[in-house]
Amino acid sequence: MRKRGIHLQYSFDARGQRGAELQNPLFDLLQAVLQYGSISGAAQGTGASYRHVWGQLKAWEDVLGEPLVSWVKGQRARLTPFAERLVWAERRARTRLTPHIETLRAELERVVAEALDGSQQVLTLFASHDLALPLLRERASAQHDLHIDLRFAGSIDALRALRAGRCLVAGFHVPTLPDRSPVFARAMKSLLQPGVHKLIGCTRRTQGLMVAKGNPHAIATPADLTRRPLRFVNRQPGSGTRLLMDHLLDQQRIDPAQVGGYLDHLEDSHVAVAASIASGLADVGPGIEAAARQFGLDFVPLLGEDYFLVCMKESLDHPAVQRLREVLAGEGWQRDVAVLPGYAPSRSGEVLAMTRALAWWHFRAPKNKPAPAAKPTKPAPVRRRKPVVSAA
Repeated sequence: MRKRGIHLQYSFDARGQRGAELQNPLFDLLQAVLQYGSISGAAQGTGASYRHVWGQLKAWEDVLGEPLVSWVKGQRARLTPFAERLVWAERRARTRLTPHIETLRAELERVVAEALDGSQQVLTLFASHDLALPLLRERASAQHDLHIDLRFAGSIDALRALRAGRCLVAGFHVPTLPDRSPVFARAMKSLLQPGVHKLIGCTRRTQGLMVAKGNPHAIATPADLTRRPLRFVNRQPGSGTRLLMDHLLDQQRIDPAQVGGYLDHLEDSHVAVAASIASGLADVGPGIEAAARQFGLDFVPLLGEDYFLVCMKESLDHPAVQRLREVLAGEGWQRDVAVLPGYAPSRSGEVLAMTRALAWWHFRAPKNKPAPAAKPTKPAPVRRRKPVVSAA
């Protein structure tokens, strides 16, 4: 194949855009042929003529220097192996870049919004990857004049960004644990200080293991991950989902090195993990149910977790944070969350006590000091009577 360059561009459109959708005529065309099973079906499904679809495919073959469609007499036209690999590779790359595309689009929207309306509130949010937050951003912008500058990062990186003053609010998630968790306490305790930070309720969601349709390897628990030759795709260090997996393995005394791919096959979002499994590059990986359903995967639930937002105590009175809490508490956004698989609103918009919301966060217990020893009492001084001298 002759080397070809990639040219990116964006446009202004009155219709706007949902999510990080990218349009490309080549891949839209190839996806249509895959979906409808033939050129005539793709033409009918896209509302184009057979001649137009045929001409476009031939034009793209000239650009790429490789055949895209093969014909066998008496059978429908099918994508060539090269075209099928191209579709999957592009989908995986697009999925992996989704959080970054979201950030870029949000930044461009913010620039335009500020130019058009200087009164709109802007809130910078560094947050662990989540499928509900783009819905929150859309509703905040459309109905509350609040532009959320959403930047996805791992939970730990988001909390560090808050501490460094690079965002007004951070988003992170932790499982509902009744007892202490050394993994989470070690990673997060120094970044969350009662009296300094304030938690804001957001959502509850289900974390688990994403597997191919039908769960062909019969994976049910984290202990099953040690079976060879299972290929595990993990999240990057510093993400809340990676901390969760570290916690689960630590609970069951499983060495991460026993899980194939745990330490070296890494992705930085739930959808990127799902795409790796859907494309056959891995057998199992951690993530949320909504990401699994998006890629037609099966889902093995493990436990529920809370997704929290957090800000500095003094930022609770910031107009943007107050408006954010209004959006979270509103019925509209809570309906948006309820339709996502594995999601539910949870004390959304409420300010929460950190030591109650995070069971593993404990103040250091004061040491029992021994009672001070009683001071010895001094004996009362003996008063001596002066001798009485009588005259003889």
